[in-house]
Amino acid sequence: MAVFVALGAFLMTLFGGWTAQRVTDRRHLVLGLVGGLMLGVVGLDLLPEALEAAGNKVFGVPQGLLLFVGGFLAAHLVERLLAVRQAAHGADEDERVPQVGLTAAAAMVGHSLMDGVAIGAAFQVGGGMGAAVALAVIAHDFADGFNTYTITSLYGNTRRKAIAMLVADALAPIVGAASTLLFTLPAELLGSYLGFFGGALLYLAAAEILPEAHHTHPARSTLLCTAGGVGFIWLLVGLAE
Repeated sequence: MAVFVALGAFLMTLFGGWTAQRVTDRRHLVLGLVGGLMLGVVGLDLLPEALEAAGNKVFGVPQGLLLFVGGFLAAHLVERLLAVRQAAHGADEDERVPQVGLTAAAAMVGHSLMDGVAIGAAFQVGGGMGAAVALAVIAHDFADGFNTYTITSLYGNTRRKAIAMLVADALAPIVGAASTLLFTLPAELLGSYLGFFGGALLYLAAAEILPEAHHTHPARSTLLCTAGGVGFIWLLVGLAE
């Protein structure tokens, strides 16, 4: 049942990527929306789940929150290291590094893999729990597919690579759900991963996606798209609850 339900996430991810490919002349609006979706997913979905699942404190601070900050710093470090390496080979300092886009997309694939694991683990608890988690995953996988394709192409990667990462992101929930037939994932480990991934995702949204959206088109409509993306995730989280 878990694998069958994960097929819905597969189709929704592909649909999100297909939508991203069709948008060309309104790129700033798309980026504003993507930034809002990423911000909403982090603040309203990933971080609360991480704090709840990995609730143990480390020197007075929740473990999930520490990993959230660690994920943010790790994303910043990776981007800086890749940028320095690119500059050493003669590239402009402000030029976007394709490897950063591929790394970010790979993180999205990892997140989708854990989505599938979450579906499988929820069905191990019971059918009702599995259905609730599956609804939340399928609903936000549209944003995952949209973000995966957009982030990969934003950093100068070819359309072929962007599609390859999109397909990998779509297949990941199925693989994750199937893997739960072999093991049971501890809740604390899942929460720790969500916290770390949320920090990395927030860095990409705040330091890369949103500044790019306002770079050439600092319009109110872009701000509205960002706010709309956050509101959309809020709606999905509320419906899932």
